[in-house]
Amino acid sequence: MCGIVGYIGGEQAAPVLLEGLSKLEYRGYDSAGVAVYNESGMHVVKSKGRLAVLEGILDKGEKLPGTVGIGHTRWATHGAPSDVNSHPQVSDGGLFAVVHNGIIENYMQLKEHLMRRGVEFVSDTDTEVVAQMLEHYYRGDVLAAIRQVTQRVEGSYALGIICADCPEKVFAVRKDSPLIVGLSEGQNFIASDVTAILAHTREIVRLRDREIAVLTREGAEFYDEELEPLEKPAETIEWDVAAAEKGGYEHFMMKEICEQPEALLKTISPRIKDGRIVLDDLKLTRADIEKISRVYIVACGTSYHVGAVAKYAFEKLLRMPIETDVASEFRYRDPILDDKTLVIIISQSGETADTLAALREARRQGARTLAIVNVVGSTIANEADDVLYTWAGPEIAVASTKAYSTQLAVIYLIALYMARELGTLTEQELEEYTKALEKLPELAEAALSGRETIQYFASQYFNAKDMYFIGRNVDYAASLEASLKLKEISYIHSEAYTGGELKHGPISLIEEGTLVIALCTCGRLFGKMAANIREVKARGAVVLGLCTEEFAGEMKGVADWQFCVPKVPDFMLPSMSILPLQLFAYYVASMKGCDIDKPRNLAKSVTVE
Repeated sequence: MCGIVGYIGGEQAAPVLLEGLSKLEYRGYDSAGVAVYNESGMHVVKSKGRLAVLEGILDKGEKLPGTVGIGHTRWATHGAPSDVNSHPQVSDGGLFAVVHNGIIENYMQLKEHLMRRGVEFVSDTDTEVVAQMLEHYYRGDVLAAIRQVTQRVEGSYALGIICADCPEKVFAVRKDSPLIVGLSEGQNFIASDVTAILAHTREIVRLRDREIAVLTREGAEFYDEELEPLEKPAETIEWDVAAAEKGGYEHFMMKEICEQPEALLKTISPRIKDGRIVLDDLKLTRADIEKISRVYIVACGTSYHVGAVAKYAFEKLLRMPIETDVASEFRYRDPILDDKTLVIIISQSGETADTLAALREARRQGARTLAIVNVVGSTIANEADDVLYTWAGPEIAVASTKAYSTQLAVIYLIALYMARELGTLTEQELEEYTKALEKLPELAEAALSGRETIQYFASQYFNAKDMYFIGRNVDYAASLEASLKLKEISYIHSEAYTGGELKHGPISLIEEGTLVIALCTCGRLFGKMAANIREVKARGAVVLGLCTEEFAGEMKGVADWQFCVPKVPDFMLPSMSILPLQLFAYYVASMKGCDIDKPRNLAKSVTVE
């Protein structure tokens, strides 16, 4: 969950490193640091706090000359945020500087082993163990030392390394944490994410597990874990640089909320041809689908909430048992899987540690795996039997918005595709649902158009201490994500409950002035939700009712406030209801003065368990 960048070339390294780190700060922002090599040796500068602190110390990099270096922005796992625990970590003799994303699980055993041999440690980090081990095993060959270290460490890592004995090289190696190599004439890069180097190059190579890269000014060489040379072709990133910039918006989150209609169009439109869903990238044949007896949908965080919606959609359209599980729990509960099981893995980054582990457990037990990811070439995409990309473009804000919307769209595509192959829907139903899916981008634009109403409502309640979301069926599934968005960026305590569970305990939390947001878009359950609204209002709650346009009149007589979204088939309703609730979370956080794109304690890509 940390950000890594490395550079070797003809320019001054420090400004390039700081620029790259500024694009990666969504991955961690409790400390930052750089190591740069110049003619007087290796120089490390690091500081607790946001990247701006380090930029001030270095005067935007001008105070640290040198054309080779590595940088890091940290999300703390081992050791509290502090100057000494910041990366880069340096070996006892000063030969190696290391930046690291991941967790070395056996670092204490390794640390004790080195301490018995006289090595002195200065930090509380697991990363320092890597730096110390590199020097311990170094006998004049950096690659051999890296191999020795990677054979002994357990856990996940993406490592950027420079060595005082090899000042014209940058080394990189990874396992279970993302790392790419950027290639350009006369200069080359490493980074956790394309966004860090997109201003300099579009040609990248994605390292796979245990592969090592050695960068010079002239190019890059690649080796497997046995140090055998590898041929790795570069790929060209097609993103416009502007896609990773704010584009006039105050925050990336608002930009990404507003990009959802376009993102939905890019996800859906190429996969519907002549009114028929076509998933060319999917190798699941009709025979494969007919063989499936159960589907598991496994993910974390926002992607798990996509799975919560997917359960309703799949069961309705496929009439098949569906289980949705949190990835961090999935492999520890001994799931019952076999070759008749389809496991759908959902991850924006394609690198989420718990989700990746769940994927590997599913494959170990012989299940068929299908990944829904945004990042092409990511680890989950590479390891799954099938992959469907969301094509959402870069998502920079820590709180996910367009990833949720596009993942939902892919879920609908898969469900309708499988329903056609299984014959669980009539041709008329398939046509109706496919047309509704094609209209989602246009309807999403309409759902976002009333933002002034949401902004005003937020202005009335942004100081609330608690907020509750209630809903039934898919409205409950959507309320889980709405509640998460609010608590992530506004730090307001928020919970989501099914409307029918209120009387079984949660209603005791309602008191005079408590804000309740009631999702009532599922028309066949409107009457039951109206009764739930009356129950909380009788205890003093203030209620915002969210409904489709057809129930606008009835909602006026029930809730204190209302907001309407376009009507779509029931299983697609969360694609509409989430949009004003994303806006609500954004405006509440903005009015509270929160750091919306970088909420405290959170990072974008959770690559550690």
